[in-house]
Amino acid sequence: MSTTELTWPKSSYSGTQGDNCVEVAVTAQAIHVRDSKDVTRPAFAVGREGWSRFVRHAAGG
Repeated sequence: MSTTELTWPKSSYSGTQGDNCVEVAVTAQAIHVRDSKDVTRPAFAVGREGWSRFVRHAAGG
């Protein structure tokens, strides 16, 4: 699947002023991440287990 075919929802923390933020698109195989300020740059993908570990670590646990 091409990243242009994915749905990239905006975070509610992103604001309306083009704040620094990332967008995350979820598929069955991976979590795709891109820069919301420059969507022409390549996105990257992380496996679901790797993403879960990252989120747990970022949340402090």
